[in-house]
Amino acid sequence: MVPFVKRKLGDDVLSVELTKKEIWACFEEAVCEYSRLIHETKIMSEITNVLGGSTTEDYTNKYQKQTLEFLLRKAEPYATEAYVGGSYNYTLGYFDLVGGKQDYDIYTDLKDFVSGTSIYGNLPSGSKGKLKVVELFHMEPLAAQHFLLNASNITNFLATNFNYESYVNSSIFYVLPIFEDVLRRGMLESAFRVRRSHYSYEIMGSKLRIYPIPITDLQIGKLFCRVLPPQSPLNPTAYGDDSINGISGPQNFPLGNLPFSTINQPGRQWIRQYTLALSKELLGLIRSKFQSIPIPNADLSLNGGDLVSQGREDKDKLQTQMKEFLANLTHSKMLEADALAAENLNKQLKFIPMPLGKAISIG
Repeated sequence: MVPFVKRKLGDDVLSVELTKKEIWACFEEAVCEYSRLIHETKIMSEITNVLGGSTTEDYTNKYQKQTLEFLLRKAEPYATEAYVGGSYNYTLGYFDLVGGKQDYDIYTDLKDFVSGTSIYGNLPSGSKGKLKVVELFHMEPLAAQHFLLNASNITNFLATNFNYESYVNSSIFYVLPIFEDVLRRGMLESAFRVRRSHYSYEIMGSKLRIYPIPITDLQIGKLFCRVLPPQSPLNPTAYGDDSINGISGPQNFPLGNLPFSTINQPGRQWIRQYTLALSKELLGLIRSKFQSIPIPNADLSLNGGDLVSQGREDKDKLQTQMKEFLANLTHSKMLEADALAAENLNKQLKFIPMPLGKAISIG
């Protein structure tokens, strides 16, 4: 690298005021700059696959497998809201119903099912917030029991207590798709909830109002309720998540400088040119310290300013070319290029003659 830089700067004709260490420093900076540009493209293409991963792993010169972890993690809040999983546990509690009392405070009257103490009062300090009421339990008849209205009391008892099928000997069975049973049961459950059940509730601020007002002994007891405590993004309650302390963005994506021995010839040529541009700029800065050198009967003018301008212009040009080249190598761009190639190939295949005229082309 040292002879290459010095000869490109005209050292064979006029001595170049650069030491080997200065040229090596420019060479090192060129390798680091090449690594930065390459890694920026890698980060843009693959960061979604490594978010949450270990920061001690080295992803340099490695092609990791594609995963859907990013999408699944983004979908977890919806799973929590839909009560089909998610990252946070619900809490089961109850209200002690009192005769003639219709309104109950969610934050003071709601007790934990296990300990019997206030759910809100037991929340850790600094994590208290809104309690979201997810479900109030109202035991209604199983819809499965109403598929056959002529079932006997005995079979209905077995169906209720032992999950036994409820039917009589005179029943006629039809082979129907399973989705019809699912739709029929959903229809019956909606009908029972709307037409038959007169139990309901509404939430106003911190108060839960139930209907009807509990009066009889059968209505006074415990009203069970499932709530969702405040969700801390750094402390999911459903499981311990080490990925919270993992890779969180481009700033801690574990990538090191590319070893020069692993860089191919096009990359090395870019590094040579960038090293030359850095050396040219450095030489210009050195020569700019003296605008001219006095010699007998004249002054010798130095071209420091020109070298600085040329060096910086060459650097900008090399960086622009590399960025434009790498912009076409992101995963999204490569997928677009492959899709376009497949489309064009399909168009070309339409012009292939049919063998012996025996084939039929459709499309």
